[in-house]
Amino acid sequence: MSHTHTSQTLIPVDSDETPPTQIPTSPNPPSNSDPNPTLLHLSFNQDSGCFAAGTDGGFRIYNCDPFREIFRRDFGPGGGVGLVHMLFRCNILAFVGGGSDPRYPVNKVMIWDDHQSRCIGELSFRSEVKGVRLRRDRIVVVLAHKIFVYNFADLKVLHQIETIANPKGLCDVSHVSGNMVLVCPGLQKGQVRVEHYASKRTKFITAHDSRIACFALSQDGRLLATASSKGTLIRVFNTLDGSLLQEVRRGADRAEIYSLAFSHPAQWLAVSSDKGTVHVFNLKVDSGLLGHERSHSTSDSNPASPTAVSSLSFIKGVLPKYFSSEWSVAQFRLNEGLQYVVAFGHQKNTIVILGMDGSFYRCQFDSATGGEMTQLEYYNFLKPEETF
Repeated sequence: MSHTHTSQTLIPVDSDETPPTQIPTSPNPPSNSDPNPTLLHLSFNQDSGCFAAGTDGGFRIYNCDPFREIFRRDFGPGGGVGLVHMLFRCNILAFVGGGSDPRYPVNKVMIWDDHQSRCIGELSFRSEVKGVRLRRDRIVVVLAHKIFVYNFADLKVLHQIETIANPKGLCDVSHVSGNMVLVCPGLQKGQVRVEHYASKRTKFITAHDSRIACFALSQDGRLLATASSKGTLIRVFNTLDGSLLQEVRRGADRAEIYSLAFSHPAQWLAVSSDKGTVHVFNLKVDSGLLGHERSHSTSDSNPASPTAVSSLSFIKGVLPKYFSSEWSVAQFRLNEGLQYVVAFGHQKNTIVILGMDGSFYRCQFDSATGGEMTQLEYYNFLKPEETF
């Protein structure tokens, strides 16, 4: 599964500095835009302050708080965008064609500079691109059985990783400057591979018995949350030594987990599934206490604090496992069966939820009493008239 790529001159993207050009605001969408586009993809940017939407006719960028459309690019017929990702809030995006009439071939990643309103580079492959992740210094491209890591400044390939079949394009990277952590499926069912690039170490974690359905890294890359195809339990691991820190329970019945998200700092974990409920769990481990990579490179000890263990651990040997894992502290009910993506808002104890029907929810949870979340905002960004 070899690859080829061609590149034009790229604006240098330094790992410690955001590119200077900010995304322009476009308050008046083009008159030729489709009033009822089909949504193909949704993704938050690295700090969850914005999100990108790929449609069958182009892509759109939105601000989360306050909610507003920042700009859109409508390519018209033959303009399908199946994947679109922002680079923080700068003018550089990456997207892949998609839908029934794609803008570009589905085996190409296009690097788009919205300051110039054109593609400034591309990466071509011999098979369909399943996922893309961006850092200020790296581009990660996910294929069905392989992952490529590129240097952003010149599009030179730095690393190749073989994976088990990965049709969802599962992959995540840490977003803080400096040490890069990448997580992807391993070569065995239920296995996750963690790459620590600073120390050039690879860690394999056997996270579940069944296949991995979803995972997410904390922003600093020290914590990893995983869910399997069963969708009942979510496990939180220390990426440095692979130890299990906490196990939480979404529910008792099988579910398809769509999205996992850590708050920043990693005090809370949000989970969305096809059951139509977003759950928020309280994390009992402080990622700041886990130490640095080098401090655990030769140690097999578990750095988790005693509070990382379930509050019911003293009866684990008596009651079934169903009772020994922790339940969510807050929930929000949505339409069952629809795919939702979640992230934590910039306001304290808030959640942002995006639906593949164009729905945008901003909700707040009570960290002390828990229970049902309060809906603060709702918009349908595909049909602006549906707002309340």
